[in-house]
Amino acid sequence: MDLKEIFRLSPEFTDYSELRAQKNNRVNLGMINGSITSNVKNEISGISARVYHRGSWGFASDSDINLRTIKSVVQSADRNAHYLAKRNQGKDVLLASRPVKVDKDFSTRKKRLEQKFLIEYIRELDHLIKSSYPGLKARTLMLNCLDMEKALLTSDGSEAYTLIPRSLLYIILSTEKDGKPIELFQDYGGFGNFEENFSDPTDLREKINLQYEHLMHKKDGIYPDSGLKECILDADLAGILSHEAIGHTTEADIVLGGSVAADYLEKQVASPQVSMVDFAHHYHDELCPVPVFADDEGTQAEDVVIIDNGILKGFMHNKETANHFNAGLTGNARAFSYHDEPLIRMRNTAILPGNDNLAEMIASIDNGYYLIKSGNGQADSTSEFMFGITLGYEIIKGKLGRAILDTTISGVAFDMLKSVTMISNDMSWNCSGMCGKKQNIPVGMGGPAVKCKVNIGGK
Repeated sequence: MDLKEIFRLSPEFTDYSELRAQKNNRVNLGMINGSITSNVKNEISGISARVYHRGSWGFASDSDINLRTIKSVVQSADRNAHYLAKRNQGKDVLLASRPVKVDKDFSTRKKRLEQKFLIEYIRELDHLIKSSYPGLKARTLMLNCLDMEKALLTSDGSEAYTLIPRSLLYIILSTEKDGKPIELFQDYGGFGNFEENFSDPTDLREKINLQYEHLMHKKDGIYPDSGLKECILDADLAGILSHEAIGHTTEADIVLGGSVAADYLEKQVASPQVSMVDFAHHYHDELCPVPVFADDEGTQAEDVVIIDNGILKGFMHNKETANHFNAGLTGNARAFSYHDEPLIRMRNTAILPGNDNLAEMIASIDNGYYLIKSGNGQADSTSEFMFGITLGYEIIKGKLGRAILDTTISGVAFDMLKSVTMISNDMSWNCSGMCGKKQNIPVGMGGPAVKCKVNIGGK
């Protein structure tokens, strides 16, 4: 069934209702040292409905997409909403509404390649790496492709169809020193189908050269001195900081659950140089890594200014929290699969560029570190965070020194952001982000380089 056919239906909606048909097509290939370790291609598709009645949501879903199951799913969601409303003794609440008509298909117009061609691409790339870079002890390549196709119909007039593709290639290069493994991870690709992002394996040679050079520097690296240090967080780290430590604390459902951000609205939470935005679909007229034009409640998606010149200005909302806070709709309700209910999720969250350049920022530090890549990270509702650092260099008297071995940084983000003194004038996006808030879902993270003070671990 063509997902757009739901727009020609006339479901028997009584209360506020949402009907969503969705297909997630995935390809996952893995190779370690030339041997295929995974080869998966699947489609997860189905239909779901949500109904809102007297303050309660009813939800139902089915893996079959046809007229019979659509009617059944809508009826089941309606019954569930009425049952829960009766138990909860809810009151009539009129949800905020900003209906939208959207039709966005970003799938490639090129001929789609069969799985065997993708496998051959991985084989050729692995051979290139093996033959070009001496001293490697292991090579790991992983290709992940995801096409998310959705059609959403709501009782308040939204009709939204989107097909958002993403194709990512992950390369892990490993060596060793004194019997201990040293590795470095890098992702390639991003928004778009495989056919748009990858063609000839040799096209990646220049980028892999840089990854290999960093690995060789890391092989001879040192452990950093622990303590509160003056550091430059490159764009990758600025992005994960924006997402994990600030973004989650300003999702309205997390705010209602006790996030520290509840007490900080319209207060200074960062240096006046810091501004942060959750972008819906475009930044400076270019598509963001995960463009969202309409969320999964049928709301037209708009940018959310989270921090403006150091002042916390707003939260990200769904229809229910927008009512609660008497705030405008933002379009942040997102679901990963057809059987998931929409949750308040970030889209493309970034610190905005400043007026400095990276060379000047490095030159301004007498004794500190330039931190480039993060391997993982976590934060809680207080904005306290801890991130792993997989690539970085010491800064000695304004110049880059030796690479550092794996370490961590930690702190309270709202305190750390107050120490920001310089922000670079460029923007770089991480196109491989996945957020794990109850459901894994693609997100974009980005930013400039940021000079600040942060606690760094040692050996």
